[in-house]
Amino acid sequence: MVTWTTYGTWLQGDKRGFVKKGIIYPENKSLSDSNRQRLSRTPIKLSKNHRQKVANAIFKKAEQLNQKIYALSVFANHVHIVAKYIPVPIGTIVNHYKNAAQVALRNQGLPGRIWTKGFDKRYCFDQKSLQNRIDYVNSHHKNSTRT
Repeated sequence: MVTWTTYGTWLQGDKRGFVKKGIIYPENKSLSDSNRQRLSRTPIKLSKNHRQKVANAIFKKAEQLNQKIYALSVFANHVHIVAKYIPVPIGTIVNHYKNAAQVALRNQGLPGRIWTKGFDKRYCFDQKSLQNRIDYVNSHHKNSTRT
């Protein structure tokens, strides 16, 4: 499972907590305030139309990569994907998905930086953990584009 966020919407120190190098941290208001002040532009929130374009671009890229997507949710401020393993570095795969989605959004007139750097990854080593991640992605928010 991989997760990445849109620019400026889920900063380190956020009240919802945040993940850094696989570790979940609690709110840190001073860190959040500092990061917010350093933003170079307005945070990006994806519209419903944008979310659908992102989902479509990711599915198209997955087909090109011959990678099965088990679950995908695109939110106004982040993306979750649960996908089958393929023998390609995970960072390369995520870059493919982010780039495909960015091109789709550029074609919709959304300029500038869209995604934050990096991503969070959670590996699934057994069927139970895989199913838990799929269930999480499919059910944890109301405002996503689920596919």
